[in-house]
Amino acid sequence: MVFIGEYQHSLDEKGRVTVPSKYREELGESFVLTKGLDGCLFIYTLPEWCTFEQKLKNLPLTNANARKFVRFFLSGAIECTTDKQGRILIPNSLRVYSEIEKDIVFIGMSNRIEVWSLTKWNTYNNEAIDVELLASQMEELGI
Repeated sequence: MVFIGEYQHSLDEKGRVTVPSKYREELGESFVLTKGLDGCLFIYTLPEWCTFEQKLKNLPLTNANARKFVRFFLSGAIECTTDKQGRILIPNSLRVYSEIEKDIVFIGMSNRIEVWSLTKWNTYNNEAIDVELLASQMEELGI
């Protein structure tokens, strides 16, 4: 499974949003929604979540930053299923964290999906990114 692409949707008055049909089949019947980095939300398939959760479990309990990192991801995590219209409910706490009010962007990120407020996504995309510098840093990581 590889999630790619960018899809825009809108939150309804009850806090529900339609998951893009391109993603629903790959996600399966249930999946995990949680706080993500950079102010977005992450969606993981259950197998991917289990892999990620195991990595979190392996972090040292004696390290304060590790505990904070684990709390960050696990405290907001919920298991989701789509309704008959392909919608999920984004809990208020996650909407507040991600500043999602109405317009949403789903971004495929290979093994996960990122869910962004459209406003926040546009701001992020309009920041000046030095692609050459970024590319050289990725080269150091072996890419």
